[in-house]
Amino acid sequence: MNNFRNPFRNRRYKAHVSILGTTQLHKRNPFTIAAWSLAFPGFGHLLLNKYLRGYALVLWEVFINQKIHLNLAMVYSFNGRIQAAIDVLDPKYVSLYIPVYCFAIWDSYRTAVDMNKVYLLADRENGPINQFSVGALEINYLDKRKPWVAMVWSMAVPSMGQLYLHRIILASFMLVSTIVIVTYSNLILAIHYLILGQIEKSTKVLNIQWLLYFPSFYFFAIYEAYTSTVENNKLFNDNLKNFLLQKFQKSGKIIRLESKVK
Repeated sequence: MNNFRNPFRNRRYKAHVSILGTTQLHKRNPFTIAAWSLAFPGFGHLLLNKYLRGYALVLWEVFINQKIHLNLAMVYSFNGRIQAAIDVLDPKYVSLYIPVYCFAIWDSYRTAVDMNKVYLLADRENGPINQFSVGALEINYLDKRKPWVAMVWSMAVPSMGQLYLHRIILASFMLVSTIVIVTYSNLILAIHYLILGQIEKSTKVLNIQWLLYFPSFYFFAIYEAYTSTVENNKLFNDNLKNFLLQKFQKSGKIIRLESKVK
């Protein structure tokens, strides 16, 4: 029965391949998603491919953090300078920070639970996906890639792992964010002085308020690149399995294929 005669067939799709990247549904641990939102609001939504909401929350986090000097206050509190931490905080914006922070954690958890349900329905329907996209500026296609390669490139420069996986928009966002954070934190200059053995000078040039953004972005880029490559490979195997079953399975015989991701 074709799609015209059966309007309820293929109501959900597991993936979409475009020239800007591959967006796909797959099962996620809601607690892991919420933990990334706890580390940095917006990261949980980016893992769910909810890009507009994720970018908005990330930019809001940076904006409001800069306004209240939260990172600097955290450093002071870690060093036992409680009064200095209180003094550096701007009370005008603190009340704006907490509700959005809690919303990011709650919404990412809720969305992960809902999207897992949608994925199960899409997987049962086994709807077809476009595996090849050609545009005037780019070409994207489903292919198997190596997760460890994506992880290593992300360790070298955050965003390169996403670019290896052809996630153009996310890679551009991560690259621009990394450049801004490294520039304003003076991280490269501090490393330069550290290599020269000038430890005190290296410490003084660091901008702690901007530097504390870097660990979250750095490890998120590595985690996102690795897990996305694994799921991309699963999608490739699943698509290939469906193609073989539809085109080469003889009537009355069943071909059993196990998806293995190396």
